[in-house]
Amino acid sequence: MTNYLDINPIIKKAIANNKPVVALESTIISHGMPYPQNKETALKVEQIIRDNGAVPATIAILNGKIKVGLTEDEIDYLAKSGTKIVKASRRDLPYLLSQKIDGATTVASTMIGANLANIRVFATGGIGGVHRGASKTFDISADLQELANTNVAVVCAGIKAILDLELTLEYLETFGIPLLGYKTNELPAFYTQKSGFDVNFKMDSAKAIANLLKTKWNLNLKGGVVIANPVPKDKELDFDLMHKVIQEALIEEKKLGIKGKESTPFLLGKVKELTKGLSLTSNIELVFNNAKLAAKIAVEMC
Repeated sequence: MTNYLDINPIIKKAIANNKPVVALESTIISHGMPYPQNKETALKVEQIIRDNGAVPATIAILNGKIKVGLTEDEIDYLAKSGTKIVKASRRDLPYLLSQKIDGATTVASTMIGANLANIRVFATGGIGGVHRGASKTFDISADLQELANTNVAVVCAGIKAILDLELTLEYLETFGIPLLGYKTNELPAFYTQKSGFDVNFKMDSAKAIANLLKTKWNLNLKGGVVIANPVPKDKELDFDLMHKVIQEALIEEKKLGIKGKESTPFLLGKVKELTKGLSLTSNIELVFNNAKLAAKIAVEMC
């Protein structure tokens, strides 16, 4: 495995000494926003994790290896390269690693890297899920199968609102993936605190969540856990506005024939355009919020 895994010495030491570590994805850097905002956001997320007692480990595919714990120069490289960097999910890993092509990790591939490094907590924006119209297209994010099989807890602001929330919840239930709501009974819908759907269990503290994670894995119940952390009230967007905007984005996507791995970046970009940048601002704030909670959970896990 050392041929394919490169763990930053700082991360390796923290793991060896049972210090709290939080994994972070890199697609949000290369595909999430323009330079230099993407670099500034990535570095601030890492600092929030440090401020809350944990060690950040941003993950990417670099120089033919899964790199766990990027340096500032490596984050800068991803940020400047932008969409020239391949968006890497599970299926892409063998190709990218064997061909020594750099890649930015999605939720699924970040979970794989974190699991290989023995990191159990991961902070992101929102998870992928079942796309609208999936009964015809079968477009379902690899994130869901990774959650069914990989022992990593994902702290997020819920399921990306551009997706079919109801079908995604059914998928999570089918594969026995617990959906926790942090101080809420209702699933947050990424940009908003409300969705109209319930979580499985409301959890009121990082300690309670950490105890649940330990219990799950001590029982050898394979798979991850989704920890839904609502966007802060003063940073959420209007529910009705977002519903309208997402519908417009979906119509445009269908008209252009955009499918597969290009779908989510297109929809998020279109939503950003239609909200005049408000969705991106909200997205950044919810990532900060998730990083803080993830660090607290990681501390309790240790």
